Amino acid sequence: MKVTEITNLEFGKMVQAASQKLNQNADFINSLNVFPVPDGDTGTNMSLSLQSGAKYERDADSTAVGVLAVALAKGLLMGARGNSGVILSQIFRGFSKKLADKQTLTAQDLADGFAAGAETAYKAVMKPTEGTILTVVREGAQAGLNTAKESDDVLAVMDAVFEAAKAALATTPDLLPVLKQVGVVDSGGQGLTFVLEAFNDSLNGRVSEEGDYKPDDAEMDEMIDAAHHQSVQGKLDPNSIKYGYCTEIMVRIGRGKQVDHDFDYDTFYKYLADLGDSLLVVNDEEIVKVHVHTEHPGKVIAWGQEFGDLAKVKVDNMRMQQETIMEHDEETGAVPVATATDEAPADTAIIAIAAGEGLGTLFKSLGVTHVVNGGQTMNPSTQDIVDAINQSQAKRAIVLPNNKNIFLAAEQAAKVADIPAVIVHSKTVSQGMTAMLGYNPDAELAENQEAMEDNLSAVKSGQVTHAIRDTQLDGFDIKEGNFMGIVDGTIKVTDADLLKTAVDTVKAMLDDESEIITIIYGSDTTAEVAEQLQQQVEALDDDLETEVHEGDQPVYPFLISVE
Repeated sequence: MKVTEITNLEFGKMVQAASQKLNQNADFINSLNVFPVPDGDTGTNMSLSLQSGAKYERDADSTAVGVLAVALAKGLLMGARGNSGVILSQIFRGFSKKLADKQTLTAQDLADGFAAGAETAYKAVMKPTEGTILTVVREGAQAGLNTAKESDDVLAVMDAVFEAAKAALATTPDLLPVLKQVGVVDSGGQGLTFVLEAFNDSLNGRVSEEGDYKPDDAEMDEMIDAAHHQSVQGKLDPNSIKYGYCTEIMVRIGRGKQVDHDFDYDTFYKYLADLGDSLLVVNDEEIVKVHVHTEHPGKVIAWGQEFGDLAKVKVDNMRMQQETIMEHDEETGAVPVATATDEAPADTAIIAIAAGEGLGTLFKSLGVTHVVNGGQTMNPSTQDIVDAINQSQAKRAIVLPNNKNIFLAAEQAAKVADIPAVIVHSKTVSQGMTAMLGYNPDAELAENQEAMEDNLSAVKSGQVTHAIRDTQLDGFDIKEGNFMGIVDGTIKVTDADLLKTAVDTVKAMLDDESEIITIIYGSDTTAEVAEQLQQQVEALDDDLETEVHEGDQPVYPFLISVE
């Protein structure tokens, strides 16, 4: 059988089949995690993300495949959860932009779409790492391009994309040492491979007319383990101000007397990227907004005028601001900290992601204005975070993800929100709370971001949870059901006894400079056990100051911070 084009009917069935495929295999993908903890959620994140995309595609009123692809990408972005869901959304963002004007898809169109998707996904990640979903999409896309040179059969192209992706997935342990150590493949790559397999099966008639997917019992049996790989996000240098002027402009595209260029995002962004750092460029068809730290605010303003007239200009001397703050600190001996409030501030909303009523209360006591429910077992979507930002009624927003698997969704939300928003890259609840000590309600958005990022390294984060399977990792022979103490992402302790594991975790976190231990107990333990832990910790060193709070968090009986 040979097929030379994909119509709206075939494309719709492909998308629905892929959504069902991910849904059927979500638990399987969730279990594929380097850390044998009960919060492995790549499968859930990718499945929920694609469900959102599939709904947008179903609801799109068009017979043009390009329009349906744009709808799919929009739904994926707004429903994206976790890094894996965001990267999946970026793959189909590139795919849709390449094919937006297509009524149907040829073999070459299909190959070009996947190639554009791979390129967009790599650009979305600040430090792309091979051995992840990125490798899988790149290898699959290249195979599609190679096949399209020799065949106009869309079945041949789709089959080549899937087979190359599956082969690339099998190589991921050779590219990432941690995967090889545990003997697994990348879970995000596994999820994408399921999507491509569903596309391939759909085109070849191996799904029903309604798009229902019928899995092959023997498929991918050899891939019984996999691993998350979260992208490492870059951070500004908190120890010095290299670029002294915080510059913000808003340009009405195409208007004004000094317009010399048609607006092109890449051209516009590239010039500004060379002028400084902390660059944020957000645009729609009418407006482009810029925030950048630079030594040349005049050049930023002049560059904006080449694309339109200036609706807003704001320049702050950050060195002068820092001098004022230092003078204030010398006079008062204290750093201004946000006052706890249950109401959104007039100017800045601070949004924290946290699971558990107790954690929400703790964050609000530190000055957080809004808490989005989510974290270990359920990452909020891009839309959830966008809604929290837009509904805050503030002028600007700061988001604390408190989980590195939420970074990309938060970054995407900040780009499409109605107000300026920045992310403070807190990987844990402990980091998020410590970051709040760097917040100054009188400071500018970017200045607060830098100060709060600076505070992240001031705390050690410990988590106690249980193992969901037997494995060997970080030099430990871990048994299913045993407890593990994880310190800043590395397993330090494992034992059958919860209290002993928690005490040994604290011991692993202490050094000569340790002063304050904060213990937050979750829904899987009790206040009595937390008090026993506090007593045993205080017995380690009379000089240690301990605090105990009820967090109500799932999955982790104890969250521990050492400062």
